[in-house]
Amino acid sequence: MTAAVNALFQPFQLGSLQLPSRVVMAPMTRSFSPNGVPTADVVEYYRRRAASGVGLIVTEGTTVNHPAANGYAHVPRFYGEDALAGWKKVVDAVHAAGGKIVPQLWHVGNVRRQGTEPQPEVPAYGPMEKRKNDQVVVHGMTRQDIQDVIAAFAQAARDAKAIGMDGVEIHGAHGYLIDQFFWEGSNQRTDEYGGSLANRSRFAVELVAAVRAAVGPDYPIIFRFSQWKQQDYTARLVTTPEQLGEFLAPLSAAGVDIFHCSTRRFWESEFEGSELNLAGWTRQLTSKPTITVGSVGLDGEFLQFMVKTDKVAQPANIEGLLERLNRQEFDLVAVGRALICDPDWALKVREGRMQEILPFSREALKTLA
Repeated sequence: MTAAVNALFQPFQLGSLQLPSRVVMAPMTRSFSPNGVPTADVVEYYRRRAASGVGLIVTEGTTVNHPAANGYAHVPRFYGEDALAGWKKVVDAVHAAGGKIVPQLWHVGNVRRQGTEPQPEVPAYGPMEKRKNDQVVVHGMTRQDIQDVIAAFAQAARDAKAIGMDGVEIHGAHGYLIDQFFWEGSNQRTDEYGGSLANRSRFAVELVAAVRAAVGPDYPIIFRFSQWKQQDYTARLVTTPEQLGEFLAPLSAAGVDIFHCSTRRFWESEFEGSELNLAGWTRQLTSKPTITVGSVGLDGEFLQFMVKTDKVAQPANIEGLLERLNRQEFDLVAVGRALICDPDWALKVREGRMQEILPFSREALKTLA
């Protein structure tokens, strides 16, 4: 193992969180949990990645206990005795394999379609009401609704700690509920949760603070955010380092321990005049550890491979990534599609067997391997 690759397999410690490597499994919706309950296949799916040297697994998005939290079939819940028992089996298997694991806690917000399980009659919830043909398709959240959702996230975090999860990740990215509050286009409220970016961030800040209160001072909280959203890949929430600092500071103060900075291509600089990517800037501005992500280990960014296509993403060298990690631009590296198609990706990288890494295609999404 070269000195550069060795950086990826150094231990990482933050308080009670001790990771055997810097490799993180990125959260990726797989939809293999009927009725929201992780199966034996889901247990084995995560166990195999931990056994290959992934230091931290961030689970696929798991919905909190709110009637409108879910937007897709067969995604796992993070509430109810049956679902939590399923996740306990995942936790035990990952720990036995030497890894650590956190659930990604999720509310989809206004992208939910009516008819989605488990309560088909419930409309989507979002910052603003939306009507179609004189029918409410998105319920504009009241102050009480906001508090209900915050309480659901806090309870999910409490449950995560109770079943042995090593922390939690709050999904504040990609155009889902928390992110919808951040954006002026989707949040035109006139109360304290709308207006300035500081006001639009209030929901997230209060949510993080409630999670922190629920789990205590030493339990790790990761917050995932993005400059882009699924409805607009060119969107930018902030356009300068100063604005990014103003956005991140209240979240950091509320209790975030690690920022998971979602980008489509980790190698792209975030602002003109600096080579730092979003994770690099976030680390510099907050002094908190960061996770970088975005087409790691593959020769193209994810969009071109997620549509109906025969294209295959081939493994790519990670020399540029390792250089950045060695410079301490960021602390942890999240790997997505490369780990879907090859559960032994980390082991093969560590042993220098890059030529043996399996390529990614959409076919890999059809099974849990």
